[in-house]
Amino acid sequence: MELTNQTALSEFLLLGLTEDPALQPLVFSMFLSMYLVTILGNLLIILAVSSDSHLHTPMYFFLSILSLADICMGPTTIPKMLVNIQTQDQGISYTGCLFQVCFVLIFGGLENFLLAVMAYDRFVAICHPLRYTVIMNPCLCVLLLLLCLLLSIVRGLLHTLMLLQLSFCTDLEIPHFFCELSQVIKLTCSDTFINNILVYLVSIMFFGLPLSGIIFSYTQYVSSILRIPSVGGRYKAFSTCGSHLSVVSLFYGTGFGVYLSSAVTDSTIKNVVASMMYSVVPQMLNPVIYSLRNREMKGALRNLISGMPPL
Repeated sequence: MELTNQTALSEFLLLGLTEDPALQPLVFSMFLSMYLVTILGNLLIILAVSSDSHLHTPMYFFLSILSLADICMGPTTIPKMLVNIQTQDQGISYTGCLFQVCFVLIFGGLENFLLAVMAYDRFVAICHPLRYTVIMNPCLCVLLLLLCLLLSIVRGLLHTLMLLQLSFCTDLEIPHFFCELSQVIKLTCSDTFINNILVYLVSIMFFGLPLSGIIFSYTQYVSSILRIPSVGGRYKAFSTCGSHLSVVSLFYGTGFGVYLSSAVTDSTIKNVVASMMYSVVPQMLNPVIYSLRNREMKGALRNLISGMPPL
């Protein structure tokens, strides 16, 4: 294959979910609906938390930041896909593709770290309730948020700068609806050994460690909950972390689904659908999970929508 230097590279081609013109309106409607639901649902979460003084706690502070990250995740990928379908143009510029890679990594990583921080918050609330307000003070919350942002930005920039060192072939078709890191690396004619090693190492560090922290936190406060003598007390304690556990299961479950799909099958459609489940579906369902499983959040949303002041 002929090499194309990145400085002379004009654009990549995003093939999307399907090339069948008859299915394009269905794909457009589906992604537009998911995008609007994601934006509206997460915006309602942020407004509900900010308008109800009872929710001005570390748990809901991090939840509102998680909703903000989910809002930011959608515009990095979906609007470009919708524009491409409408204009019948599959192109995305080289710069635009790198921006997609970078911001998907940043916001995906931010969600990952926030889930770990929220697990730590629940661990302190259940295992050290008397010291909760002392440990989870506003200063620590801000520092944890800044650390999450810093690590996410470092991860995104690291992979993006490594892509800048690569030269690409003339075959620049990406079998996806956005520029996913692994798909872009496959298009290069350069030696990608270092890039692939870096992907695995960073994934282990930036996802393995937070997931290990989440698992450790849950084992600790599950054991604490089981020591509560009353059934009602155990149920109330479990309910406080039920929403977070559901979101964690959805986020990491779809993430592992993408990994297993790419490792087990070479089917392009299956890989794209698996990636959609990771990059679109969790962001859309997170507000639904917290709205349905959290009594305080349901009350705040009800007051927000009805215009009633919080009690």
